[in-house]
Amino acid sequence: MKKLKAVFFGTPDFSCPSLELLANHPQIDLKLVISMPDRPAGRGQKLQSPPVITYCKDNKIKFYQTENINKDEELLKLLDEVDADFYLVLAFAQFLGSKVLNKPKLGCFNIHTSLLPKYRGAAPIQYALLNGDTQTGVSIQKMVKKMDAGDIVKESKLNISFDETGGQLYTRLKFAASLTLNDFITDILNDELTSYEQDESKVSFAPTLKKEDGHIKFLESDFNTIHNQVRALKPWPGTYCFLNEKRLKVIEISKYDNAGLKPGEVKVADNKILVGCTDSTIRLNMIQLEGKKACRDTDAVNGLTNKFDSFIIS
Repeated sequence: MKKLKAVFFGTPDFSCPSLELLANHPQIDLKLVISMPDRPAGRGQKLQSPPVITYCKDNKIKFYQTENINKDEELLKLLDEVDADFYLVLAFAQFLGSKVLNKPKLGCFNIHTSLLPKYRGAAPIQYALLNGDTQTGVSIQKMVKKMDAGDIVKESKLNISFDETGGQLYTRLKFAASLTLNDFITDILNDELTSYEQDESKVSFAPTLKKEDGHIKFLESDFNTIHNQVRALKPWPGTYCFLNEKRLKVIEISKYDNAGLKPGEVKVADNKILVGCTDSTIRLNMIQLEGKKACRDTDAVNGLTNKFDSFIIS
């Protein structure tokens, strides 16, 4: 049976189902896995391997870790020796330069978690939710030097539910990526791989998110905007506001139509914490006060009403 020689590039747990598929595919000879170096983590700041490397160690797969793939001469020599048919990249966290892109016979292919050319960049999952999209997906594109701009060779679509969070969609796309990869490999093996150019007039970008992106602006935002912000940024970087200048983490909200509060107005009613936005009133169902554990608003209101005579939110 003919086997294709492959090299895999990946780092976080998101990469592991696709790595597992390559490692166990009967017609793939996985020659090498490349990942980022170990990093300090946890309270003790002990060195910790990326999940992809942990998988390789557990399954006796040859791996290599590097800080800069394009300047690592030892690795470039190793890639020449491997002489792979194709490279597969998924959440590797480094750009591949020409020296690497030109090595494999069939090319380098990248798995991206959006329907390209929508949301090129680092945070496509969160931006799909921030914008209230009802559909996203997985794209496999043949890599070029321009970020996420290569021709599409495979695509699969997923519907997004109204309340789906960033963490939930992350998990679904993690496994959708491996299923799409399986179809891609079948196409290569059957010599049926096709491609099409991305429509550059429809390109949008999804830059890396910052913690500041989680600040909820009740005075200038409507319910749908805040709802999408809360679910998109859950679990990271999370959403927050300031209640009487104290940071308040907002974990879960819902629409509360009967209070009629003005934008930014705060009220405790029926043991619920309510805040007005530009088109309705929002209930802060699950919150976390500074120095406290996360809890329902109904469990937090006694402490709040004993501490403050009135509320200012910002």
